[in-house]
Amino acid sequence: MPPYQPSRRERIGGGYEDGQVLDLDTAVKDGVLGSLTEGAVASPGCGGGCGDGGGPEKLDLRRMIVELDLSEIPSVFICPISLEPMQDPVTLCTGQTYERFNILKWFSLGRLTCPTTMQELWDESVTPNRTLHQLIYTWFHHKYLLMRKRSEDVQGRASELVETLKKVKGQARVHALKELRQLAAAHLTARKAVVCNGGVAVVTGLLGRFTSHAVGSESVAILVGLDLDSEARINLMEPAKVSLIVDMLNEGSMETRINCTRLIGTLIEEKEFRSEIISSHSMLVGLLRLVKDTRNSSGILPGLSLLKSICLHKQVLSLFVSIGAVSQLVDLLPSLDPDCLELALFILDTLSSLPEGKSALKDCPNTIPSMVRFLMRISESCTQYALSILRALCNLAPEECAARAVDAGLAQKLLLVIQSGCDSTLKQQSSELLKLCSLIFSDTNFISKFKLTRTIQ
Repeated sequence: MPPYQPSRRERIGGGYEDGQVLDLDTAVKDGVLGSLTEGAVASPGCGGGCGDGGGPEKLDLRRMIVELDLSEIPSVFICPISLEPMQDPVTLCTGQTYERFNILKWFSLGRLTCPTTMQELWDESVTPNRTLHQLIYTWFHHKYLLMRKRSEDVQGRASELVETLKKVKGQARVHALKELRQLAAAHLTARKAVVCNGGVAVVTGLLGRFTSHAVGSESVAILVGLDLDSEARINLMEPAKVSLIVDMLNEGSMETRINCTRLIGTLIEEKEFRSEIISSHSMLVGLLRLVKDTRNSSGILPGLSLLKSICLHKQVLSLFVSIGAVSQLVDLLPSLDPDCLELALFILDTLSSLPEGKSALKDCPNTIPSMVRFLMRISESCTQYALSILRALCNLAPEECAARAVDAGLAQKLLLVIQSGCDSTLKQQSSELLKLCSLIFSDTNFISKFKLTRTIQ
């Protein structure tokens, strides 16, 4: 069998073409590596990279690969086995190149073939492909220096904008805030620069009684993207700042309303949080309007998430019921996706712990049919909340509510819960509710007394 001769393409992948070493300029020109944009091509002759002062700056290849996390990498840099960039490329006798670790592992499994061509190897030795390694290193080093320079530029610009905000007013302030918001949204280094240069205090200080919504919306958009410490959160709890945030929650754009919602959620997480901050009729109305906005559903999940957090503060529950939250949430249920539905059912279950909450649920004609429909339909958590609400209503008005529930198919659903693999507590609660229905409707035609008796036993 004649020795295998690598093709011209395979020789290029191994770093050679017609006996010549393939350098980076040639690779780029021939289209092997693609184009290096945003700067001149670095020369492999600089010993792996040059620092800002012209001296050598040797960086670890693994670190650069991890930190860059690029989606588009020249195909010749990718190991055919792992499909990851190579750090120690070696070439087989077939001319194919692999990451050393990957090909040695291939051999350790008793496979004496080339993974790409599946040819049987006549020589098991591997040869370090130093030329390709140098090309890989140079390419990643070039990208890394560009990334670091952009990062330094972004960091410096963010610091400049923080200083600018201390001096300017009016439209100039709005423009500075917009640019800072865009930088902070796009770059982690910009967010760090804002925090490290006192930007949180500067932006927070812009919020107050006489702040325009243009300034307020940009400021809130910046703050929700930052990691606020306890001092910043407490500062934001000042009545004038909270009042502005609530106003924008009701009157701002959808993006601003969502940002205000998230910022209020951040404040609730503060251990110094005071319940009176959320005991606001205007805030609760704004949140209900957000979750009911059919023109843009992006506010439903953040709105319900905040309402769930608010419901954990019992002082607010009565106010929440008084603004008609129960009927509005019940009517919203059929249009919600599973995640939002679980949040809404949690809120309704929490409100059912109040006498006025039970009454509001009872008076809403869609409550019982909806709760029966959600049993064993979405998730175990949804089943738990719906069952809890049904038990509360049937205990409040056994004859009226149990009759409506049975007409909606409650008995069959309860039997399904009991026979399923649900939590034992759910099964016990279902049995108790089923027993209550059987005592009131023992003569009904749609569920036999024998079947009930056997199930309860």
